[in-house]
Amino acid sequence: MRASDVPAPPPRSPPVAAFDRRVDDFFEAHLRGRPVLDHVFYGASALGDHGLLWHMLAVARGLRTDEDWRAVARTSAAVGIESALINGPVKWAFRRTRPVLDVPQALPLRRPRTSSFPSGHATSAFCAAALLSDGDPAWQPVYYALAFIVATSRVYVRIHHPSDVVGGIGIGVVLGAVGRRLLPLPARAARARGGRHGIPKPPGRLHPV
Repeated sequence: MRASDVPAPPPRSPPVAAFDRRVDDFFEAHLRGRPVLDHVFYGASALGDHGLLWHMLAVARGLRTDEDWRAVARTSAAVGIESALINGPVKWAFRRTRPVLDVPQALPLRRPRTSSFPSGHATSAFCAAALLSDGDPAWQPVYYALAFIVATSRVYVRIHHPSDVVGGIGIGVVLGAVGRRLLPLPARAARARGGRHGIPKPPGRLHPV
């Protein structure tokens, strides 16, 4: 098939294009060009490549107890499936062009050639955050804060339109919820149910009659 035979990607609707422009203008006016933020967002974007950050966090959780290795396997499998789904048929269906990079990047960073919508970084981030926080409520704010940083970093580094990130977050939340339902953590859930329903505790010291 010749290149001319491939249908042109559909343009962004005017409201979406206006939203993208306003958000990008905000990043340009208030965030970009600051060395500390450059390192934070470029670093977060690099760690989000291929779900690296989420695999690392899953392994870190698994090192706490033997039981948490089920969460490791579930998160890693889900991120792999998500990546194949998003970077394959979903991106091909939309074929949105990426933002034009008309200025040098502040730091070196890989620039993908795939379609722009949705942001795979945002999708994997929020899918992984949903799965990692399941049964680990103390770390839930950390997981979601990192997911937000990774997702928004793609706008900061001019690799995705803001609407790509919003779409990726929505898809990631849905995939995370589906993963939690299809692959629950039974051992942890069983203990939680036992605590709620008041299973009797072992008897304490017996007093003589």
